[in-house]
Order: sequence, then structure tokens, then C-alpha cells
Amino acid sequence: MQAIFKKVKIEEVGNDFAFWQSKTPEERLKALEEIRKEYNSWKYGTDEGFQRVYRFVKQK
Repeated sequence: MQAIFKKVKIEEVGNDFAFWQSKTPEERLKALEEIRKEYNSWKYGTDEGFQRVYRFVKQK
């Protein structure tokens, strides 16, 4: 994989809002989930799941 950069004038920068409005809700959720996974991997490491052991107690 190779990063590609393109230098443009500030006036030529596209509108992010218009880009995301053109996507379907499913595509937006898929992108959001991918961003969430990348952030959690960066912030907390590769371990997924609960960080603590939880015990549920049924109260009467």
C-alpha cells in the first residue's frame, strides 16, 4: 500500500458534508465502524472485549 498526496489550493478543497450525504446510511455506518475499530486498536491495543470481569447479580 502506498500513500498518495495531492497538493491543491484551499479554494479547490471538496466539501466533506456533501461527500457523506451522497453515501447510503449503510456505507456511513460501515465507515464509522471502521474508524471506531482503528481508534480502539490505536488507543487500547489489539485486545477486544471487556477489560474487566463483570458479575451480574439478580436482585429480588
